[in-house]
Amino acid sequence: PRDPFRLDRIGPDLCSRLVGENGRAHGAHGFSVCSSGVNDAWRFRSCVAGVLAKLEEEREAQKRYWEEHSRDLTVEAMMLDSRAADLDKEERPEILSLLPSYEGKSVLELGAGIGRFTGELAKTAGHVLAMDFIESVIKKNESINGHYKNASFMCADVTSPDLVIEDNSIDLIFSNWLLMYLSDAEVEKLVERMVKWLKVGGHIFFRESCFHQSGDSKRKVNPTHYREPRFYTKVFKEGHAIDQSGSSSELSLLTCKCVGAYVKNKKNQNQICWLWQKVKSTEDRGFQRFLDNVQYKTSGILRYERVFGQGFVSTGGIETTKEFVDLLDLKPGQKVLDVGCGIGGGDFYMAENYDVHVVGIDLSINMVSFALEHAIGRKCAVEFEVADCTTKTYPDNTFDVIYSRDTILHIQDKPALFRSFFKWLKPGGKVLISDYCRSPGKPSEEFAAYIKQRGYDLHNVEAYGQQMLQNAGFHDVIAEDRTDQFLKVLQRELAEVEKNKDEFLADFGQGGL
Repeated sequence: PRDPFRLDRIGPDLCSRLVGENGRAHGAHGFSVCSSGVNDAWRFRSCVAGVLAKLEEEREAQKRYWEEHSRDLTVEAMMLDSRAADLDKEERPEILSLLPSYEGKSVLELGAGIGRFTGELAKTAGHVLAMDFIESVIKKNESINGHYKNASFMCADVTSPDLVIEDNSIDLIFSNWLLMYLSDAEVEKLVERMVKWLKVGGHIFFRESCFHQSGDSKRKVNPTHYREPRFYTKVFKEGHAIDQSGSSSELSLLTCKCVGAYVKNKKNQNQICWLWQKVKSTEDRGFQRFLDNVQYKTSGILRYERVFGQGFVSTGGIETTKEFVDLLDLKPGQKVLDVGCGIGGGDFYMAENYDVHVVGIDLSINMVSFALEHAIGRKCAVEFEVADCTTKTYPDNTFDVIYSRDTILHIQDKPALFRSFFKWLKPGGKVLISDYCRSPGKPSEEFAAYIKQRGYDLHNVEAYGQQMLQNAGFHDVIAEDRTDQFLKVLQRELAEVEKNKDEFLADFGQGGL
């Protein structure tokens, strides 16, 4: 028997998962079940009813939670933190600095609250639509920011099927602490809708609390979803839209990073923000995809870590890290940039042992996801960001030290990168790099083919250190060939793998070797 249902609020993907092998989906707005018997259809109806009840229960719980915490319409209530006023002075400018240009453009602010960001956005945007599902909150926002003629205010739930936003009409979708108050299914559905609302070239910025709560406000109940960052990254990477012409668009990750104000003031890395851009699906993001899907996919990172030690994905692990960091003569309070930070082992070592503030950047989303997980509970001044060091910019004289381990071989224009390093360092600042090099002269055909296949840019030690670094402005450059040292380290690491081969194979399989 055929039994149609309206399941707009669930979405076709969830519907198809519910049906299993006995049913099939028929589009976003209708659903038909083709079953071998009446009982199967009724079981499916009961399953759907249960899911809808769960969704209603989720929304009611979140609404009760925010009605309770919105009795006092203050920044402390909105941020759920007694130190909110002080945090806001640093955090709000930082968040705004991460946004792409939105001058004269259309901005949709979801979960706008009492308007901490609404007025700032309205100062520059062409139009801001501020939305929140608690009526008293959005009214407070309007009372504060209603004098901006380019701002409008709406009481609405982002999960409601009655919420209508025109496709391809928004330049920037902004939210600050929203998705953590939605269920997994609601996040997935909202991402589908947001991709459609965005213009091609438009951006989505969002910030969430991950892993655990950050604020110190007491709560009778807490329905917040403190997820792993990789959940959000995965859902947004899978977001796509197809327009009327059949052209497909998707989301490209531009950055993912810790909120520095929380790292500085609370030693807390679980405040994380993302910036995505809607692009045509044909646009290439080759190198980042290569890193995350080939060289540094999750299983590969776990294998590297097994060989090199917890927190490390490069030769020598903690042993070479201690030796090289000791050369830097780090002092408490200094600021270090780690280019190609991997999964964070070296950064935690520097912060915990030298009381320095470390900014770790890596192009690999997977690497930074692992680093953030390793940061849980450490209470040290380390922040991480998914970023391309060749396009990332920092103010001049920002860092005391720039540190990079076995990363810059991927960079084709090293002289340009080293010139950036020189500008970013304070006068008297230091740079320490370990990297793979090659012997002087022409490489063998086999080695040349390997270099090309991997996309490496290799130079001899003298050209790398004493020429390129000196040409960038650095003085007192020491360039050393550490091949013999690293061979000995690798031989020890190989012997350790051989000794534990059976365990290694059990965990990673034959392909893991």
